[in-house]
Amino acid sequence: MNSKDKQVLFDDEILIAEMSDSKQNGYSSEGESMSWKQQEAEALSSDGSATTASDGPKLKRREVWANKLDFLLACIGFSVGLGNVWRFPFLCYRNGGGAFLIPYFTAVFLGGIPVFFLEVSLGQYMSEGGIGTWKITPLFQGIGYACTIIVFLLNCEYNIILTWTFYYLFASFNSVLPWSHGDNDWNSELCRLATKNMTATNATSLISMVNNTLTTVAYSIANSTTTSEPIKCDPVTEFWERKVLQLSSGVDHAGTVKWDLALCLLLSWIVVYGCIWKGIKSSGKVMYFTATSPYLLMLILLIRGVTLDGAAEGLKFYLLPDWSKLAEPQVWVDAGTQIFFSYSISLGTLTALGSYNKFRHNSYRDTWIFAGVNSFTSILAGLVIFSVLGFMAKEQGVSVKDVAESGPGLAFIAYPTAVAQMPVAPLWSILFFIMIILLGLDSQFVGVEGFVTACVDMYPLYLRRGKRREIFTLIICIICFLIGLSMVTEGGMYVFQLFDYYSASRIVLVVAFFECIVVAYIYGINRYYDNLEMMFGFRISFVMKYAWLFVTPVFTLTIFIMGAISYSELTYKRKTVEYQYPSWAISVGWTLAMVSVVWIPIIFIKRVIDGKGSLAQRLMLTTRPILRRHQLRQGEDLSKIHLDESDFAVPGAPAVEDDCSRDEPLLANSVELQKLQNQQNGENNIEGEKVDSGWEGKILKIDELKNDACPICRLNVEIKYTDVLILQQFLNDKGGLLPRRATGVCQKSQKDLQTAVHKAQRAGLMPQFRPPPKEDRPRKYPVSNFKWKRFPAYYDN
Repeated sequence: MNSKDKQVLFDDEILIAEMSDSKQNGYSSEGESMSWKQQEAEALSSDGSATTASDGPKLKRREVWANKLDFLLACIGFSVGLGNVWRFPFLCYRNGGGAFLIPYFTAVFLGGIPVFFLEVSLGQYMSEGGIGTWKITPLFQGIGYACTIIVFLLNCEYNIILTWTFYYLFASFNSVLPWSHGDNDWNSELCRLATKNMTATNATSLISMVNNTLTTVAYSIANSTTTSEPIKCDPVTEFWERKVLQLSSGVDHAGTVKWDLALCLLLSWIVVYGCIWKGIKSSGKVMYFTATSPYLLMLILLIRGVTLDGAAEGLKFYLLPDWSKLAEPQVWVDAGTQIFFSYSISLGTLTALGSYNKFRHNSYRDTWIFAGVNSFTSILAGLVIFSVLGFMAKEQGVSVKDVAESGPGLAFIAYPTAVAQMPVAPLWSILFFIMIILLGLDSQFVGVEGFVTACVDMYPLYLRRGKRREIFTLIICIICFLIGLSMVTEGGMYVFQLFDYYSASRIVLVVAFFECIVVAYIYGINRYYDNLEMMFGFRISFVMKYAWLFVTPVFTLTIFIMGAISYSELTYKRKTVEYQYPSWAISVGWTLAMVSVVWIPIIFIKRVIDGKGSLAQRLMLTTRPILRRHQLRQGEDLSKIHLDESDFAVPGAPAVEDDCSRDEPLLANSVELQKLQNQQNGENNIEGEKVDSGWEGKILKIDELKNDACPICRLNVEIKYTDVLILQQFLNDKGGLLPRRATGVCQKSQKDLQTAVHKAQRAGLMPQFRPPPKEDRPRKYPVSNFKWKRFPAYYDN
């Protein structure tokens, strides 16, 4: 490349903001945009030979959803999960019942919907995963790294819940549930003695009879950091702690690996890998089952629950409003954190799901549908849970508040206790744990898919070839499985609580705050609104604009500060004791919290240090977005962006498998970009030269001017409906096509132009004209041979 070829059309220093240590993102170490041939030359094998499309696996094209419903189901499957079932109902009961819906829906509209739509639309616009999306402002690309690390930690933790659920599901395939009586090897002497003294033979009512006849005793705990309370024999809790977990005395007593749980963990990861090993082609189909079948099971359990004696009392505790609770700040904190938890915000996975949309997919509509489904699921799950808890409370002769729990305590203690008292207990236990598995499974494998997408989009030249993506996904699952083994030891529950409490609790609020600030103030809210209009074909409501500018950042920051004020160190509350974590374990927890968010300042500092010029120049260069052709607005100031030419659609790109297609992006063959390309390549062009044609502005080479053929055929240009600037040159001032004698195009090209103009107007890319009728004459259309009945939308106002 000579000096003329290196003419500065875009400031080359913008690419200093990109990862200078990696050439896989399409840039050289000097910061210049690399062509596909240059990128292929960099991908050398161990013996020094270049790995090209001819002697290596073909480069696969990035996938898109098979249809519009796949994306919506993926969002529902990922975000609507266990948090809706075991966290929302308890928060609603604890924070004023029906009155809690006021702060809940306030948080939905102020925080949940704006941030959810921001993440999915960013992914759709940039067509990249959680890290690559933040090329819109490379200085803050640390946000993507933070989200990716958070979702990785959650993937390691979340599958442990599925492990426990599989264990309970297998244990349910018995004529008598093993936790319904105390005559088992793992039970304490207290429960065994009580069982021997029982004369009743009905195993499903045994728990109630044991709890009403036994005297209280005190547990002696070896760890001095715990406090003991008088307890009663509880076979369900003993099955959970002594059989399933074999719980040790503390986090510093890890014990051995429980191989029955390890096998369940292995099964969980095998199922997860089976769902995603082919990417969204396989996971998209699985979603149709995993995202919808839990609603059928919840409906069955609800019908069974409301027919139980005492269900009305449980529903009263769940829904009866206590308006005085609204004055407590903690109620509003709980509402805000619940929304961010149930919407799965700031994990990068929503961005990955949006990136598989076609460029013009209406994700704005899907956002509102998702919000309605999410809230409906939370309320429905509360009805299912509290109808059963009301029955259990009446059977035991206690208040509902004495049996209500949240988190794992609800799924593995409270609900199994209630199920054990029902007729045909194994059937209802099986249905309940299948529902938990289906709710958690899609959340788990979509979370892994989000992490894999972020990595693959960073290194597409290596990971989109052959079976490399499938192998990489397998490696990630194996790593997560090995980390998860620490949570299936005798002290694994304490490790699980550390991951659950610190890795993604309040940190997501900080990440969401930075997301809104960067898009609204650094990238530019008006520019982003223009980008959304390019995608959707219409301008969305101004409400979202002011939410991103003011309301949502203030809301997320307020919730974070209020939560920090009320912060208390982690404790593990068991039914018998409350375990206090040692100081070194708390330090490990804070490390898990900071290992993600610390990447925001690290990347910020790295970009500034690697830049050139004064501090102001470095900040200006590193905040310029790195965009592809189809992401440019009409009339975009190209001096304020960097144009990424490393796209699959550019000439000279390696052969790709045409297994999916994407909508042709806007301005793909526009005049401005063609000028810049030719100028950058140092070609001798004549601009604006007339060749017996009304097609002005298209750059023609000297040798092409000697040809008298149709200008479209001569230049071998395929006219598409997104080439707005070219199409406008073939229209008269009334919006009709110029006649062929004025433009010099052939009959075939004229027909192609006519179709492209119509499609552009239907897509909202060009204005639609209808000439006003003259008073005493019938209406005449601008083009006499245009069949308006065939294309009625052409004349719509």
